[in-house]
Amino acid sequence: MGIARTGPGGRRESDQERLNRLWGELLREVRVALAAVQLLFAFLLAVAFTPLFSALGDGDRAMYVASLMLGAAATGVLIAPVGIHRMVTGRGLKYEAARWASRLTLVGLALLLCMVALALLLVLRSVAALGDTTALVMAAAVVVGLALCWLVPAAVIRHGNGPAPESGRDPNESGRDPRKSPAEG
Repeated sequence: MGIARTGPGGRRESDQERLNRLWGELLREVRVALAAVQLLFAFLLAVAFTPLFSALGDGDRAMYVASLMLGAAATGVLIAPVGIHRMVTGRGLKYEAARWASRLTLVGLALLLCMVALALLLVLRSVAALGDTTALVMAAAVVVGLALCWLVPAAVIRHGNGPAPESGRDPNESGRDPRKSPAEG
């Protein structure tokens, strides 16, 4: 097996070693995102059983239901990489599984962001009793801030730094760009 590239810390790793490392990193990232979704989702589920819930207007109930549905969707999408891994383990499809898992993780993060936005808007309107415009501006500011934290550093890193140097491999050898990780799609 040839050397794919120089890995973190200057270590040399084969294609399979690199793929295993990237897959492990992806699953650790999913665990972090899934914990956030589960906490917020549990909170949303509990809200329906509080005395304040019956006082919600139709618009707030619609936001609650939308937040709850986004939470359920984010949970399912962020758990999907585990199911994919279980279904294809041992079939030589780790590269494809990692690509799908990476894409689903990004979708799950987008769903989480939408869930946070709606849940925050609901709390600001209902519990904090802020006006619609104030609540919307505050929730939008948080969402923009989160999106900037999640996206800008990644964009700067991806575009500011080139790929790690190749170690004697022909980029066209395998039919795919070896500089791209499976997680990069």
